[in-house]
Amino acid sequence: MTQLSQIAWDDTVLPFQLDRSDIRGRVARLDGVLDKILSQHNYPGMVEALVAEAALLTALIGQTIKLRWKLSLQIRGDGPVRIIATDYYAPAKEGEPARIRAWASYDAERADPAAPGFGQIGHGYFAILIDQGAGTTPYQGITPIAGGSLSACAETYFAQSEQLPTRFALSFGRSRLPGEGERWRAGGVMLQHMPKASPFVASEGGSGEGGLLAAGDMLDGDESENWSRANLLLDTVEELELIGPQVAPTDLLVRLFHEEGPRVFDAQSVKFGCSCSPEKVRESLSIYSAKDIAHMTTDEGIVTADCQFCGAHYTFDPQTLGFEAKKTPDDDN
Repeated sequence: MTQLSQIAWDDTVLPFQLDRSDIRGRVARLDGVLDKILSQHNYPGMVEALVAEAALLTALIGQTIKLRWKLSLQIRGDGPVRIIATDYYAPAKEGEPARIRAWASYDAERADPAAPGFGQIGHGYFAILIDQGAGTTPYQGITPIAGGSLSACAETYFAQSEQLPTRFALSFGRSRLPGEGERWRAGGVMLQHMPKASPFVASEGGSGEGGLLAAGDMLDGDESENWSRANLLLDTVEELELIGPQVAPTDLLVRLFHEEGPRVFDAQSVKFGCSCSPEKVRESLSIYSAKDIAHMTTDEGIVTADCQFCGAHYTFDPQTLGFEAKKTPDDDN
């Protein structure tokens, strides 16, 4: 694979389907996007790995949905890793990149940097939120933290909330290419079966952890055989094949699924992007009274706000904030 080809596949999501069976999928490669997300913060390695996994899942899931605006992942727990939040913004126009951002909150005093990160989330939930924009009602689906990884949580979410058998094979970590510095890379494959689920499946409970649904609870006959065969093939993938950059996603699909008739569609590019702005901060503070705003005001007589996603720093005149504002922002110009 040439350096030019590598650059072409970095920060992309490639949709595909397996014509021999009713299975669709995505191959994602994140390079600069992930490095930009993680460079905003000084996370310990185990938190970086969780954020990398969440960002990769977001890229894969966001591209599967006919999304007009935003898809979000939220992971909340009662352990040292309290919150992981990601957003995927659909392209504003055809041919434009999608945008991804991600952020985590953790308790440094309770966290164990040497231990795996997933176990430090504790008990909590994994949620997917879909907001199609003004005039629509946001959708939210929630599943418990279970399964040993964020990708397992996502698989459980699709089984439990959507009754769609789903499989993720992900790899992420720091890598160093010849002549370059160390940086984060991630890559993964998503498979999803489109079944005619049994109407009794949800009420019967499942075979997964805690009685949650798993793929085997939703498929039988030829569908089950097709799904099992595709998963066995995906089991042969190697971590370096997932991350790249030496193996192109198209070559990977041929290597894994050549007997399944893989067919690819147009790749979607992704980049780091944040939607924060002074106007949105003002809007979020519009519910507060003048007394509340006074408590937020610093000794220097200003109100400050920082974006957790991109690190942007904003300062405001307190008299322009809240529902009792005495001035408009334009009065300062």
